[in-house]
Amino acid sequence: MAAFAIRDATRDDVPLLLAMIRRLAEYERLLHEVVATEDLLREHLFDAPRGAAAVIAEEAGTPVGMALYFHNFSTFLGRPGLYLEDLFVVPEARGRGYGKALMVHLARVAKARGCGRFEWWVLDWNRPAIDFYRSIGAVGMDEWTVQRVAGAALDALAAAPLPGEGAD
Repeated sequence: MAAFAIRDATRDDVPLLLAMIRRLAEYERLLHEVVATEDLLREHLFDAPRGAAAVIAEEAGTPVGMALYFHNFSTFLGRPGLYLEDLFVVPEARGRGYGKALMVHLARVAKARGCGRFEWWVLDWNRPAIDFYRSIGAVGMDEWTVQRVAGAALDALAAAPLPGEGAD
């Protein structure tokens, strides 16, 4: 990996991050779900409170990948975890170890911050990614299913009264 480096993303990287997010979404057949904007990314990645962070992988100063992550918390472990939201390496740079380098980097961040877990989701049809993750020691959590409330359902849930609310 000649002239390879991983660095923290900066505000100036927001257009690059959004472009890579869109390329990843296109690969995952989910481009229609991307509503992120540069302004939203700037706000949530760089303004307080920060919702997430990102790193950029570069080869000879040219961006070749990125990882976007945030912290969650395990009540069972009593410790924070590191959650990888997105990992992307540009197609022309794949197979050179950059994806693994990003994962190693994030594992080191997790260890340095006292995290008890490093986890992420992967689409069940993405066999190359699943095989890659297994090769670095990841274990599938097949007994768990993802649950999500978004859009109108999130609005409705947030508007639902709590016990005692609205009573005079």
